[in-house]
Amino acid sequence: MTKFVSFLIIASFLGLWLKSFFSEAMQTYVGFILIFSFGILHGANDLLLIVRTQTIEKVIYTTKILLYYCVVVVLGAILFYFIPLIALSLFILVSGYHFGQQHWQLNIKRGKGWIEFLFQLNYGLLILALLFIFHEDDVQRIINDITGFVISSSCLHVFFYLTLFLTLVIGFIIFSKNKEFKRPLGVEFLLVVILAILFQTSTLIWGFALYFIIWHSIPSIKDQINFLYGSFTWHNFKLYFRSAALYWLVSLLGIALLYFLLNEQHYFDALFFAFLAAITFPHVWVITQMFKSKRS
Repeated sequence: MTKFVSFLIIASFLGLWLKSFFSEAMQTYVGFILIFSFGILHGANDLLLIVRTQTIEKVIYTTKILLYYCVVVVLGAILFYFIPLIALSLFILVSGYHFGQQHWQLNIKRGKGWIEFLFQLNYGLLILALLFIFHEDDVQRIINDITGFVISSSCLHVFFYLTLFLTLVIGFIIFSKNKEFKRPLGVEFLLVVILAILFQTSTLIWGFALYFIIWHSIPSIKDQINFLYGSFTWHNFKLYFRSAALYWLVSLLGIALLYFLLNEQHYFDALFFAFLAAITFPHVWVITQMFKSKRS
């Protein structure tokens, strides 16, 4: 177990401990603050990452890159407006792959085959499904607010058991042929237990925020800084933050405007996840290009 993974586990237990001092409302508010800080920040340097993943001959003008990125975000928002059920389904699938990709990219070093892709997809979906089954009422309400579709508890449980089964089966296949994959299994089992306890005892937003920040955003920021600047240091983090600050602030202003226009938590929860989805679609493509560039 690396020092970094040990830090993430300790941070998870710290989040579990802090939860006991917060009311459910406070867990939700602090959870949103965490998502708006490190969560949004980890995707705010996509423009710089796009440029760095291209060769000198293939670099597109920065304004064009920004325009294309914004177009994808707008298309994601339009998709949520006109066909929200399909958009939400795509968001869950893309997010599941993105979570699994970030989590396993160091231990499945090849990462090009369909078997690795399916494992990363199902692992990320398993984490989401674990969160869903412990917060069925909130998940059902948000899905209904976004899509108008009523999903049953049995569907959420089928989703969980299906992703668990596929993760175990595909994981066994990889386990039999990949030595790097065998090393972290004990840590991964501990992590799933920690997440199950955290999700079961926390609000939906607090549980999602802690997983999203501790086990996704912070490792992603670390990988991005290593890719952009060569090493993960405090100086390089400041460089990363400076280059991301403008886009981060624009995202925060957009979310703040959304909140004040709605002025009601019931609708804000639903549209927040729709907003998160719209910016997730291009971000996942950018991070995939970064990992490909690192391997090459």
